[in-house]
Parts: sequence; C-alpha cells; structure tokens
Amino acid sequence: MKNLLMTAMVAAAIVGCSTQKAETETTGAQQLAARLDSLQQKGIMFGHQDDPFYGLTWEYQNDSSDVKNVCGDYPAIMGFELGGIEMGEAKSLDSVPFTRITQEIINHYNRGGIITISWHPRNPVTTIDGGGPAGQKFPEGTAWDVTDSTVVKKILPGGEYHAKFQTWMQRLSDFLATLKTADGKKIPVMFRPWHENSGSWFWWGEKLCTVDEYKALWNLLQDKLKADGFDNLVWAYSPGCQDGLTPERLLDRYPGDDRVDMLGLDGYQWKPEEKDAFVARTKQNLEVLCKVAKEHGKIAALTECGMKNLTQPDWWTTTLLPAVKDYPISYLLVWRNYKDEWFGPSPSKPDAAYFKEFFADEKTLFLNDIK
Repeated sequence: MKNLLMTAMVAAAIVGCSTQKAETETTGAQQLAARLDSLQQKGIMFGHQDDPFYGLTWEYQNDSSDVKNVCGDYPAIMGFELGGIEMGEAKSLDSVPFTRITQEIINHYNRGGIITISWHPRNPVTTIDGGGPAGQKFPEGTAWDVTDSTVVKKILPGGEYHAKFQTWMQRLSDFLATLKTADGKKIPVMFRPWHENSGSWFWWGEKLCTVDEYKALWNLLQDKLKADGFDNLVWAYSPGCQDGLTPERLLDRYPGDDRVDMLGLDGYQWKPEEKDAFVARTKQNLEVLCKVAKEHGKIAALTECGMKNLTQPDWWTTTLLPAVKDYPISYLLVWRNYKDEWFGPSPSKPDAAYFKEFFADEKTLFLNDIK
C-alpha cells in the first residue's frame, strides 16, 4: 500500500504533467487507494450492501435507496455481491440480475461514489455442474456448505477440481470486465474475497484449510485476475471481529504486504443486550486493526457491521458511532435491507430518526461529502 499511495502521489505532483499524463502513470487501484487515504483524513465513509436494488417497501425502482430516502443522500460506499457468477447464472445468490449489478456499479461510480465487491462462490466440490438446489437459505453446494473439509486443497493446482475452479474464476473475470465507463475506463473497486476466514462457516474458513492452503487460494485468484489485466482492484483482507484480538491473530492467514491493500474486520451485534459487549469488542478490535494497518502501510476499514433488524432503534447514535468514531478507519458498511432481515435504515422503521442524527454527525461521510 505504501507503494500504491506513493506512486499515486508522485504522479499527481510532477510539475508540468498534464492530468492526462498523470492518469496514465497510475492504475485505477492506485488512484482509488490514494482517494481512500485522503478521505480517511476527513471522516468515516458510510456504506450499505445492495443499496440501490431494494428496500423494505420497494424493489428495483430507479434511483431509489433506503439510505437516501431517510437522510437525503446516498451512501458513500455501495457493496455488491457476485456469488452465482461462477455458475454462469443470470442472477446473484441474492437474486439480483448481474446486468443490473453492472449498471448500478457504473451509476454509483458516475455519481462520485465508491464500490466494494464481495464473492461467495458455491462449494465447487459439492455443487453439481450446471446448477444446484434453490429456494433454501443455505442449500447444499453454497459457500456455507462445509460438509467437505478439503475443498480448498481440491481446487488448488494438482487438485481434482482445479480445472473446474479455473472455469469459475474465468466467469468472474468476464464479469469484472463489464465494469467500465462509457468511454471504456475500468472502474476501480475494492475487492474482498475469502472474507471471515477466521471463522469456519464458509468452505474457505479456518477449520477447512491450512494457513498455506488459504494463502495459496488467495494467490490463485489474485494471480488470475492480475494476469487478465485487472489493475483496478484494491484487494481487501477481512477476517471477523474476535474477543481479545491480537496482531498475531489478525495476521494469522494474511497473504502478505505485496498482496493486500486494505485490512478490514467484519463484526455484528445481534441482540440489544449485546450492546456493551459489541462496543467493547469493536473498540478493542479497531485499536488492533488500525495499529497493524499503520505498521504495514494499509488502509483500515470495518468492512461489514450492523445490528439485525435494528431492534435497538438508537443503535446508530448510542452504539455504532461511539464504537468507531475515535479510530482512523476509511469506512464502515452495514449489510442489506431485505424483507425480514435488514441492517440499514428505512423510513418505515423507528431507527430512521436516529439515523438522521448519525448522518448529521461531522464524523460520518456520505456521497455528497466525498464528491
């Protein structure tokens, strides 16, 4: 990251260079990294998963957003999920058409926003080619299928499912190639694969592969996408929040400074009575995260967080903001609003008034704050 930021700053500062020349000397990833670093000095950007697709009372309305409908502005960061692209399917695991994902990524970039992408590919060992069961929350063959404890080993070079996974990576690559502006410029995005690896609910989790196998999986995907020319990806490494997090534990499966641009953590509060524990854990974890990120020259972020269904309506101002405001993180992202499970604000819910206070706080940044 030090190299990324230095290259971007040097290119921008060369006396006499035209804007066009400066742009040719930095990649999309370097430009985004420099922007993230600059904005972090200003405050904490707010992000929301699947923000423009649906809310609690609407679906697929152009230019709609539960966040915007509450506070009058879009999130600075929008998160998008690509699970299902590996199967050649038309819709993601969240039932969003991939063509719509492409369009909304372009829309948010054009309005000045920043994009982050996650990928929860199916289990390549237990999923049947051509599809799998649908209609269940965690059907056989999804990213949450951990019935085979050797998936990662089997898709690495020499493994019996390596060729299959190569096809899956190519389909991901083909999708990423659609993320371009009208004039053909690659849109810079934060890419966050293989996340929450410190848990064991995904087939790439801690108990499902060795440290070396996890790193080899990371390298396999990264080498593929870099070879395909994707110099517009800021690579984010994000295990889960943990009680008593240490630097050693945070970096347990860390692929290396040459392969990671951002250090993040995912952490949720599930019940109102967990408020104090959530605040204490988040503060302790962010203290470690920010210290390690600074030492390694990386951007720090709370890459996922939230309280399911906001059963504590004042969560935004009495819990989340106090937990994060004193730490130099680039952004935080809450998960999606969808039917019976939501994590963002909604005009139809009691937390909306408190979210407006959260929005008005000088520490939080939304779209109009970063343009």
